[in-house]
Amino acid sequence: MELRNILGTKYPIIQGGMARIATGAFAAAVSNAGGMGIIAAGGIKAEELRKEIHIAKSKSDKPFGVNIMLIDPEAEACAKVVVEEGIKFVTTGAGTPDTFMPMWKEAGVRVFPLVASVATAKRAERSGADGVIAEGTEAGGHIGELTTMALVPQVKAAVNVPVIAAGGIASGAQMLAALSLGAIAVQIGTAFLLAEECPVHDNFKQAVIKAKDIDSVVTGRIGGVPVRILRNKMSRKYIEMEKEGATKEELELFTLGALRKAVLEGDTQSGSMMAGQVAGMLNEIRPVADILDDIYSGCIKTMESLKGRFE
Repeated sequence: MELRNILGTKYPIIQGGMARIATGAFAAAVSNAGGMGIIAAGGIKAEELRKEIHIAKSKSDKPFGVNIMLIDPEAEACAKVVVEEGIKFVTTGAGTPDTFMPMWKEAGVRVFPLVASVATAKRAERSGADGVIAEGTEAGGHIGELTTMALVPQVKAAVNVPVIAAGGIASGAQMLAALSLGAIAVQIGTAFLLAEECPVHDNFKQAVIKAKDIDSVVTGRIGGVPVRILRNKMSRKYIEMEKEGATKEELELFTLGALRKAVLEGDTQSGSMMAGQVAGMLNEIRPVADILDDIYSGCIKTMESLKGRFE
């Protein structure tokens, strides 16, 4: 079964629920271009989410969804807004949505939790999830330890629901690799940062363009809250503080507002520029429609080119 059959999208590609980036307008742009646009509820109030949903509805008649971070104080209120606004596709992060699943299932919402291990994938399936998003450590933002190449086939073998692959996917060849591992679709985040329609500050976009293959780093590993971001003054200081034994509270205070600084203010030194390892592959700002088409057509072309190798 393909994502296109489940949700009615042109491409089997989901946009990642990037906090402060995945707005209603951007989700609508992705959906209009053939992908599954996602509005990020993380870090905003429930009524702000409702406003973003209304914006998306005003700009697109295509399917779009909502991402909910389950540890967010507004998670319960946002979960109710999803039902009230008739949203039919939800992705979740930072936990398993057991609490909200009965309400969502009664409303006909398809739920795809993000997982970073086989154990969390199994738990999501037991809770009634329609599928899971297996995200490898290559991804930007909050991550697990397993790579996409190792994680996806193990999750696929462990559950009986559809698997979407995420982490380290920015080209057709990478998409084909994910599909060959058993995924029905892919979720993409970092590649969309360079979409013309993406609302991140241009300084952030330029930092992605300038990034090399080794220019992402993981902060928070010592404290058990790993987050992949682009290297800058803030990341170096954070890791230094971690090694010196800074408390969780001290680290949280140090990074307070860091994502907003990067996304909205364009502060590439003190801001948290969440981006994956594929940033080193990306070098051009272009319409989201071109990004989607290139990845999907590249997947098909790569598949065709491989046929001759096995004849």
